Amino acid sequence: MPAATGQVAAAPAVSAAARPRHRGRGTVTSSAIDQLKAMILDGRLHPGDRLPPEADLAADLGLSRTSLREAVRALCFLRVLQTRQGDGTYVSSLGPAMLLDALSLVVDLQRDDTLLDVVAVRRVLEPEATALAAARRSPALLHDLRASCDRSVRCTTVAQLVDEDLHFHRRLADASGNPVLASLLDGLSAPTVRLRVWRGLSDGHNLDRTLVEHRTILEAVEAGDPERARAAAVLHVAGVESWLASAAGTAEAS
Repeated sequence: MPAATGQVAAAPAVSAAARPRHRGRGTVTSSAIDQLKAMILDGRLHPGDRLPPEADLAADLGLSRTSLREAVRALCFLRVLQTRQGDGTYVSSLGPAMLLDALSLVVDLQRDDTLLDVVAVRRVLEPEATALAAARRSPALLHDLRASCDRSVRCTTVAQLVDEDLHFHRRLADASGNPVLASLLDGLSAPTVRLRVWRGLSDGHNLDRTLVEHRTILEAVEAGDPERARAAAVLHVAGVESWLASAAGTAEAS
């Protein structure tokens, strides 16, 4: 029967695809982050630039001030932005060391059963950094590496050895001339600190082995022989990787 005059017709069905979707806070914040990144990538913001006032920037980007604040906080954590108390928010230098600083936190939070993967990455990167350092060796680098080896002989605790080991390898990475490579290796050092301590406590011969391996690397760098330096670094990191794999196998079997 036809609808009576004056009866309100049913609203047409709207497909699920046509319905407006609720944008969660995470989605809005991600969009805000992308827009701020785009401003840096297309040159509207440069390293060292101060961000426009919050109200103006939010209006320009079509964002709420809350979403903009969350995006700024996230980018500050990643060291893309820096907030100066009482002076506003600035774009950082965007240098590799600064941008990759959060990597050490991410890597440090890896579970023990993924440490082997982290060391495997280090085995790929560290020999190349050592080879580059050998090719670019300088009197200052050689002096620093020799001093590090001499200090290692006088180490009386595992903690001291770990600190000296980190200094030795960080110095080589810095001497590679590649700041991105050096920053990546520095970030990967976070879990290896725990690993070296663990290894040192359970293996009484670790000190002597580490000193010999460092001396071998030093001799290759002194000779200016990149291939020999690369091989020495591979053996050094592979020893750690082999020990970890063995320890993991023992733990699984127990």
